Amino acid sequence: MDIIHIIQQGVQQALSELYQHQAKADEVLVNVTKKEFEGEYTVVIFPYVKAIRKGPAEIGNAVGEWLVKYLEEITGYNCIQGFLNLSLSDAYWLRQTDYLQAYPDYWKQPATGKKIMIEYSSPNTNKPLHLGHIRNILLGWSCACLYDSMGYAVTRTQIINDRGIAICKSMLAWKKFAQGQTPEDAGMKSDHFVGHWYVRFEQAFREEYESWQATPEGLSRYTAEKEDGESEADFFKRYKNTYFNNESQLGAEAREMLKKWEADDQEIRSLWEKMNNWVYAGFDVTYKALGVSFDTLYYESDTYLLGKDLIEKGLKENVFYRKADGSVWVNLEDEGMDEKILLRSDGTSVYMTQDLGTADLRYQETGADQMIYVVGDEQNYHFQALFAILKKLGAPYAEGLHHLSYGMIDLPGGRMKSREGTVVDADDLIADVINEARLGIAERGEVEGLSDAEKEEITRKIGLAALKFFMIKIDPKKRMTFDPKASVDLQGQTGPYIQNAYVRILSILRKGGTMDNADATGYKVNGDEKKLLIELTSFAQVVAHAARQLDPSQVANYCYQLAKEFHRYYHEHRILNAETDAARAFRLEFIQLIARVLEDAMGLLGIEMPERM
Repeated sequence: MDIIHIIQQGVQQALSELYQHQAKADEVLVNVTKKEFEGEYTVVIFPYVKAIRKGPAEIGNAVGEWLVKYLEEITGYNCIQGFLNLSLSDAYWLRQTDYLQAYPDYWKQPATGKKIMIEYSSPNTNKPLHLGHIRNILLGWSCACLYDSMGYAVTRTQIINDRGIAICKSMLAWKKFAQGQTPEDAGMKSDHFVGHWYVRFEQAFREEYESWQATPEGLSRYTAEKEDGESEADFFKRYKNTYFNNESQLGAEAREMLKKWEADDQEIRSLWEKMNNWVYAGFDVTYKALGVSFDTLYYESDTYLLGKDLIEKGLKENVFYRKADGSVWVNLEDEGMDEKILLRSDGTSVYMTQDLGTADLRYQETGADQMIYVVGDEQNYHFQALFAILKKLGAPYAEGLHHLSYGMIDLPGGRMKSREGTVVDADDLIADVINEARLGIAERGEVEGLSDAEKEEITRKIGLAALKFFMIKIDPKKRMTFDPKASVDLQGQTGPYIQNAYVRILSILRKGGTMDNADATGYKVNGDEKKLLIELTSFAQVVAHAARQLDPSQVANYCYQLAKEFHRYYHEHRILNAETDAARAFRLEFIQLIARVLEDAMGLLGIEMPERM
């Protein structure tokens, strides 16, 4: 039983014996004592004042005396107004240190028998992964690691958006302009090669559209359909999608290609498979560089027709209704939304249809108790509607659906736009941060004597730590601006700062040699060590809370606080040349424990720790 529960039960019993007041142990508020007061843990007394009809100081002092008398872990107390500050025995802290060392998985939960599926990344096959995908991927991967440690059976998955008009744009551009060129011919990574043709299509379309605007037809369209006071530039900006769908020659060719794909035209299907395979090969390289993977894959080309059985079920149960034109709708006004189309009048699916079918398929295949979708906050309404519809259908898994809605990433100059080629590609970003780490290592000269391969591995770990920590340390719900310079800063609240604490500990341990825990017997634990031990014992609670909140930034901030406290401890206390043999033995064991927790915590974020840097 951890010390929080021991204190809670002690307070419960004290209140019962002293005042015949029956409090619930799990409702006793116990916090870490503020640094300006003596003690390690603080009990909040105010909730009992009204029922007991005595002042908070009187109650606090009486409970404090009782705890010192009956709980061996507590040796002293002080009561400041309604806050009872408790001091714990040195013997307790020594036992706690030995326990944390003896049970390295103390922060993990046993298997629960529950299953969870987490969907992340889910890219389109018309372009490479970019900066936005990195945030998505790292959040999904970290949440999967958190739930692994919580005893869940985790399935990591993605749905690959491998069909549709955007895919046909890159296919059409390659067919019209590439003259059979391959990624090898162009000397390009294969997913970047496909993305090049997507941008090329948009360039060709823009040229076509600008030319059309100057034609008599374009000018007459502006004259006939402009809104009051609308400028020519604003009209043509608004009219762009209508032009693509109704007048554009390139738009017509792309739509025709999509129709042929849906009709299983062998020439189009062959081109589609070839270009998608180029993209998949490129994705795999990026995923490997980021250190992430998936247990299952779903493809939109397989799932886009799913969901129609659920639509029929909903019609039969009067959950959905059919309009006069044959389209099928659901009314979500009772959920604070509006009507939502589920099937078009020609019987074809919309995205909601296939998402309903995919959710049902996943449940049938895995029996997942929870399914988490890691998707940007621009899709909040879609997922709110999806979950509401599945509840109306009585889906047994509906209550276990969650949308990890995260804020999008801006550049200092504004939003990224894939079709204009103004994105930060994931591969380029990974290479940049690793190169920045390489420059820093060369400047410091701290890995001299290592082989080139060892130096390169350390460089990789430091660069990726800088990138990953920068992405994860921000609350997922917050929109963030990606600042390339700040992301690779190796000082401050960064991944390399935490790695440095770990590496420093390993260096001390290498010099310290073997240690015998028994040599620390009788050591008087100082206040800084108690503070760090409180941080270490809270790790399990941090992980559990981060998992429940789907917020890995809480673990990132925990890592930073632990590393910062260690750095301060290192500068203020001798370790190898400690004042006594008992102090040396305890501190070597103690910092080894800190290093292990730092490594475990950073591992939950997908960050590897180097042995030197």
